[in-house]
Amino acid sequence: MQGPIGVFDSGIGGLTVVREIFKQLPNETVTFFGDTARLPYGPKSSETVIQFSRQNTQLLLSRGVRSIVVACNTASAVGLPTLERECPVPVVGVIVPGAEAALRETRNGRIGVIGTRGTIASRAYDDYLALHRPDVFVHGVPCPLLVPLAEEGWTD
Repeated sequence: MQGPIGVFDSGIGGLTVVREIFKQLPNETVTFFGDTARLPYGPKSSETVIQFSRQNTQLLLSRGVRSIVVACNTASAVGLPTLERECPVPVVGVIVPGAEAALRETRNGRIGVIGTRGTIASRAYDDYLALHRPDVFVHGVPCPLLVPLAEEGWTD
């Protein structure tokens, strides 16, 4: 299949996802869009996040991408179901890989999730983890400073 992989985020924190794509698929081409003009998405309404996600997707589609990675947790939690229904190319988010990583790492069945208000309020991590491991306890805490830290490059 031709065309690059499209990746979008509410800012530049999604470049960590691009870095991982290049690690796993070194010969790939990626088109990245960081929506720094409208960040953060976390405190915005679900309707606004879905609207922004649709617009970002259309921008990437206009660049000929063959698939899209929603690198923003809030957009993945809130907008991904809409994008999966409407988008003509495959779309994946970051909730499932993040939840799967947490399941692999937990030693006591307790998982803490920090995220934007929108991500935590969506309960996307809670729902996924409850479906796959009902015995796991998930504690989500909104962290308003997460986006500024990511935008400043504090990603490790």
